[in-house]
Amino acid sequence: MHVADILKRKGTAVITVRPDQSIEHLAQRLRAERVGAAIVSEDGATVDGIISERDVSHGLAVHGVAITNLTVADLMTKGVVTCSPDDTIAHVARVMTQRRIRHLPVTVGQELAGIVSVGDVVKHRLDELELEANVLRDYAVSRQ
Repeated sequence: MHVADILKRKGTAVITVRPDQSIEHLAQRLRAERVGAAIVSEDGATVDGIISERDVSHGLAVHGVAITNLTVADLMTKGVVTCSPDDTIAHVARVMTQRRIRHLPVTVGQELAGIVSVGDVVKHRLDELELEANVLRDYAVSRQ
């Protein structure tokens, strides 16, 4: 199974924010969209960075109430780890675990093609395991 399989199921829509937008705007957007991260993109098509709820909470711990004066560019992660639609789900799970990353933008070349979360990966793997269990159960019943 590949990342493309997850994107087929969940879609390719990605929440993006510009680097010059305020942290307050970002927080409102994350809440409204009910997501944990947004891709930072000047043009909405390329990945300039990523910013998550975790980045905001770390920023709050460091900057206190002054966080409201900061922009997305001030707190975003710039060296973004990405994946491809052709990457296996096992590979993506390994990267997320080793790097302690909860969200991976999916890119084709330099273009943003989607995003996968650790929840997406776990859900897909659970669905695979359920299918395997059903197939094995059906096989065992048919052999009796």
